Amino acid sequence: MRRVYCDANATTPLLPEVLEAMHPYWMERFGNASSIHTPGQQARTAVDQARESVARFLNCHDAEVAFNSGGTEGANTAIFGMLRAGDHLITTSIEHSAVLRAAERAAERGASVTFVGPQPDGLIDPETIRAALRPQTRLISVMLANNETGVVQPVEEIGKIAAAADAFFYIDAVQGAGKLPLDVRRLRCHVLTISAHKMHGPKGVGAMYVRRGTPLDALLVGGSHERRLRAGTQNVPAIVGLGKAVELAMESLEDGTMERVAQLRDRLEAGILEIAGTSVNGAGAPRVANTANIRFEQVEGEALVIALDLKGVAVSGGSACHSGSTEPSHVLLAMGLDKNAARASLRFSLLKTATWEDVDQVLRVVPEAVEHLRALAPV
Repeated sequence: MRRVYCDANATTPLLPEVLEAMHPYWMERFGNASSIHTPGQQARTAVDQARESVARFLNCHDAEVAFNSGGTEGANTAIFGMLRAGDHLITTSIEHSAVLRAAERAAERGASVTFVGPQPDGLIDPETIRAALRPQTRLISVMLANNETGVVQPVEEIGKIAAAADAFFYIDAVQGAGKLPLDVRRLRCHVLTISAHKMHGPKGVGAMYVRRGTPLDALLVGGSHERRLRAGTQNVPAIVGLGKAVELAMESLEDGTMERVAQLRDRLEAGILEIAGTSVNGAGAPRVANTANIRFEQVEGEALVIALDLKGVAVSGGSACHSGSTEPSHVLLAMGLDKNAARASLRFSLLKTATWEDVDQVLRVVPEAVEHLRALAPV
């Protein structure tokens, strides 16, 4: 059975070029990048080259890039490294759980937190951020693109609000990186985080942009690695893979790849919307090219995920971080959906290597699966 993977927002496969770039650093060039001998310097050169690639990707200086283990560590570092007891954090109710749980923990430690809700289309109104400002506001944290709906947030305008309020601004760009051009100067953020495995790089590695002069305490302490922002021996093969992944992502943003993916997503949406009782969550809002979150009335979403998997199509009911949870999506609930509607929603997120044949196969199996479930046990 030919399988079609439509869960790119959970993770992506390595591209061959990424694997090839990483290969020498598992065995032949295995040195510790902090060692001064030749094997160590070979590793250090590879890390420095990857850092330069990420800096070009983000439009920053390479001294402002620090490598880490990925999006969750980056979010935790941004929030715990910036906030103290008595400080005020403004974030949104639709953030990734890495931000939401860190914000809750910061509140337990004496910070105050305001969670701003979205409009029904999933967009955050920048004026709600402005209205939440206090004299104690130290940090504003808003994601670039939502991992469940793909809705792109007005972070450039929010960055201006943060700058005017003399507050620090953090952007979780994990789901936007590789799908949207990134320019930290234009976004006016102080910290921005990305993760390699969301853009055809390896799992377990990511990067933080930290603007020069930003007072950020390290989450992990020990050695002086990564400009003292993240202690621990660098994972050289993974860092090399991230560097290659962002180089390929920059090419994809320039060669029309993401425009083609958007066409595939639109074809997928149009075909599914021919099924009665379906609608797109976040329709009308700007979204990343690869993501469609679709509600199927009278269907239990988890049952549909399983039914499609049996037919060779991998999709998701929401964030992979909540796999197995019986709770409906906090993002969809915040957008105003009731629990049944949220549970009846699935996320289709396409790889940048997706094809028209992939979409056609999905459109062949989805109507049959929906009809079967509605007939078997309508919700």
